[in-house]
Amino acid sequence: MKLTVLIIGCGDIGTTLGRELTSEGHRVIGVRRQADSLQGTGIEPLALDLATLDDASASALPEADYVIYTVSADRFEESAYQSAYPNGLKRVLGVLEQHETPPRRIFFVSSTSVYGQQEGEVVNEVSPTDSTSFSGTLMRDAEQALLDHPLPGTVVRFSGIYGPGRDRLIHQVKGGRMAAITPAIYSNRIHRDDCAGILAHLIQCQESGKPLAELYLGSDSEPATMYNVMSWLAKELKATATETMQSPLRRRTSKRCDNSRVRETGYEFRYPSFREGYAQILKEGGFLTSRSA
Repeated sequence: MKLTVLIIGCGDIGTTLGRELTSEGHRVIGVRRQADSLQGTGIEPLALDLATLDDASASALPEADYVIYTVSADRFEESAYQSAYPNGLKRVLGVLEQHETPPRRIFFVSSTSVYGQQEGEVVNEVSPTDSTSFSGTLMRDAEQALLDHPLPGTVVRFSGIYGPGRDRLIHQVKGGRMAAITPAIYSNRIHRDDCAGILAHLIQCQESGKPLAELYLGSDSEPATMYNVMSWLAKELKATATETMQSPLRRRTSKRCDNSRVRETGYEFRYPSFREGYAQILKEGGFLTSRSA
């Protein structure tokens, strides 16, 4: 059956998901403040600033079978996070609940920043969310707004997203930077294509009659220390470390994400660990020169 999917905040993940869904024959509408970049993708562009939504905006968003809320804050500031996540999502929910035919399910793309564990603990969907950062706290507020709403909703918490164009770590390693061996800082990541893959898979699960949980943790199958990830990249790039970073990428936590729940739905990761994912980026991004090939 042809579905209509509304992707709000149709950026990198949304566009990847939209292309996948349109290739399967579904109708996809992508919402962005500036929607010109969606031309030629097969996704129907809809230019809209969520800040303009109010209770009288019932027609601002088209009816859809599924809604994906994958908005990104435009800067790392508390006010921007407040606007993009709890406030923006609540405005969208206020519009969707007025539709004559409400969506079958709303998916909110959240983040593992809601966790505050610092000692390498294993975390899953039932672990405490005690982040002390404004980003994690506001993301958790948005999650709860969806879960408390009468419309059916599912939260997907993605860990560190990487993929084409998200190659900061590669450039750091090429530049000779390396994480310290100790203390062991665990990191978690997921390839952009698996983010889109999980969302498409969960839609398929609901369409086939499989019950969905309210919350899934989206992260690959191998949590790894920053040192191990950067060491592997250095070996592939034949790069020599000249500088040790004590706190790479502004790390605030150290945890190991357990993706058992999403795998139990039948989802098979395209990139089950950082090795497969970064190998693809290194090859397709032209990072493997004659010296490092």
